[in-house]
Amino acid sequence: MYYLVILVLLFLAELFYFKLADKCNIIDKPNERSSHTKVTLRGGGIIFYFGALAYFLTNHWEYPWFIVALTLITFISFVDDIRSTSQGLRLVFHFSAMALMFYQWGLFSLSWWWIIVALIICTGIINAYNFMDGINGITGGYSLVILVALAYINVQIIPFIEPVLIYTVLCSVLVFCFFNFRKKAKCFAGDVGSVSIAFIILFLIGKLIITTGDFSWIVLLSVYGVDSVLTITHRLMLHENIGLPHRKHMYQLMANELKMPHVVVSLIYMAVQALVISGYFCFEEYGYWYLLGVVVSLGIVYVLFMKRYFHLHK
Repeated sequence: MYYLVILVLLFLAELFYFKLADKCNIIDKPNERSSHTKVTLRGGGIIFYFGALAYFLTNHWEYPWFIVALTLITFISFVDDIRSTSQGLRLVFHFSAMALMFYQWGLFSLSWWWIIVALIICTGIINAYNFMDGINGITGGYSLVILVALAYINVQIIPFIEPVLIYTVLCSVLVFCFFNFRKKAKCFAGDVGSVSIAFIILFLIGKLIITTGDFSWIVLLSVYGVDSVLTITHRLMLHENIGLPHRKHMYQLMANELKMPHVVVSLIYMAVQALVISGYFCFEEYGYWYLLGVVVSLGIVYVLFMKRYFHLHK
């Protein structure tokens, strides 16, 4: 009953946001780098924050520093969706949020260099997740796969987090997918959505890694990771400014140049990541070797795909 009530409330909250976004003209206008052709409401992914907040308010104020951190990073991302903010201001909010998350993890009890490493990795993951948000369904669908896997790990393998947090966030992702995971999306996640869900998933995976002492759990993000890192490498080889928007991700070529439906492309990314995670469960005792094999295999697929189809990119 709790989850049914949460689901209904989040659904109503999303509908209310649509009215607000429509009234305040919070929209995404297509441009030459877009993978869509119609004006669509932006920022529907704010529901991810409301999902985490619903957990916090109904479960004895659990993980307060994480919620404060999530509030900071959601706020600046939402502002950036409405009007462009300076990179310096965004960095202040992001680094402050990550510092609070590290405190919630208990990371400050470790050597200072762990903080630096964590800051670099976390910044990279959040930006990669944001860059990968470009077609209908991919952010919601990919997040759904990871959250289901984390819920399974938490119950069947090792408890590392309060399970209600995962389930409540899952409710918010389902609500978002209802409006976004379709041929004609009602809304896009926006920076507020992609960054906030990335931050939530990062917090959960970080808790898992700290609890188990096993960094190979990063395999949960391997598909996004390989695509993002190799795309950045490719753009550097082309002497491009990697800070500028582009349409060179593998999923973008599939949707734009090969004209594959957005939903199909999103389902492919979901299926591949689900297959990778299932394989990890079977070979968990060889975690790091399995992670290496996955990265190499996905990297080969990426390179072969680009060799075959990149010439279609304009």
